[in-house]
Amino acid sequence: MQERPERLEDPSAATPDPLASLPEGGVAIVLGATGGVGGALVAALREHPKFAHVIAASRREAHRFDLADENSIAALAGEAATLGEIRLAIDATGLLWNDRITPEKSLREIDPAALAESYAVNAIGPALLIKHFAPHLPRRGRSVFATLSARVGSIGDNRLGGWYGYRAAKAALNQIVRSAAVELRRTRPEAICVALHPGTVDTGLSQPFARTGLKVHTPEAAAGHLLRVIGGLSREDSGGFRDWQGEVIPW
Repeated sequence: MQERPERLEDPSAATPDPLASLPEGGVAIVLGATGGVGGALVAALREHPKFAHVIAASRREAHRFDLADENSIAALAGEAATLGEIRLAIDATGLLWNDRITPEKSLREIDPAALAESYAVNAIGPALLIKHFAPHLPRRGRSVFATLSARVGSIGDNRLGGWYGYRAAKAALNQIVRSAAVELRRTRPEAICVALHPGTVDTGLSQPFARTGLKVHTPEAAAGHLLRVIGGLSREDSGGFRDWQGEVIPW
């Protein structure tokens, strides 16, 4: 489902090094690395000389965590911090559908258990990631915590309705990002906390629901777009909600 078609052109002002604004060395971590976008982000970051360590984390990677287990998130954050300063953390987790839930088409399809599961994965889990990783961001110098939200989480851009649980959970995530950014400014003034919409990506998450005529990105292309947006963010962008082209999405 998409609120409006994506523009077909790619950003034309991409720099040779999309992450030039981040300090050399340190740690980059992708949370949700076994997903299509997460895996592509790990591959792109490991080809980049910027970081001393690139960590792939998921329920099935060597660096394991579970969004439903806060202790595992806290342990992972502490483990990552022992390797160096965490300069980039990307939350690529998310749930649109599984064998128990599917996006609702009408009010009569709202189910409390499905709502709770969507909130647990799309809002509460990312909130816990921010809770435990934000304190490990450096107090000085640029760092970024980016979480993958979705345009359908925009209240102002909601023209089609439906998808109650997913929309609401992503809207909640956007508010969490906004509040976290306000708090981070007090102790880590150069840190950036941001919600990003990756566009429609050819992955198992969105494939059953992508409409004909939309711009569909490969995971590799989506990763490249996201890293360019991250590299171009300023401190004033912290707490914002942007798409894969870097354009602001209304709340």
